Amino acid sequence: MNFFQFIFQDWESNKTSAKGRVIMLLFRIANFCTTRRIYYYLLFPYLVFYKILVEWFFSIEIPWNIKAGCGLRIYHGQGLVLNNQVVIGNYCTLRHCTTIGNKQLPNGTMSHSPVIGNYVDVGCNTCIIGNITIGDQVTIGCGSVVTKSVPANTVVAGNPAVPIRKLMQAVEVA
Repeated sequence: MNFFQFIFQDWESNKTSAKGRVIMLLFRIANFCTTRRIYYYLLFPYLVFYKILVEWFFSIEIPWNIKAGCGLRIYHGQGLVLNNQVVIGNYCTLRHCTTIGNKQLPNGTMSHSPVIGNYVDVGCNTCIIGNITIGDQVTIGCGSVVTKSVPANTVVAGNPAVPIRKLMQAVEVA
């Protein structure tokens, strides 16, 4: 994947949101440079610009070094906070006031961050924390607090989040 394909991989997913397009474009440029170890002293001014614009002006914390699959969609974006160890699959949707990160364990250390599968739809005001895995094609309802792993093809909601429905799996036709 060349530079332009890489930085525009989320363009179509965010076609209804100019803000989402700008944020994802800025994120992908920073992510491209940091994951390919472009000369850090040349990159440093851009990373400062990225941090000021995205975090301070857009109020979104998306560290430039997270692993995020293609087609990441940002709706509204205000108050979105991601830990730098989060892994996000392809074609996921994140809405405003969402936090995805680690948690402090009883012994004082920090847990690992969540791994989110492909085609996950995260509702607004959601908190996903801890060393958990969110399966593919999961829908997380608004206001949910997810602290346990969620199997694929499930709808979860609540505080704490519990499965409320199992989605139909696509059947391959031979």
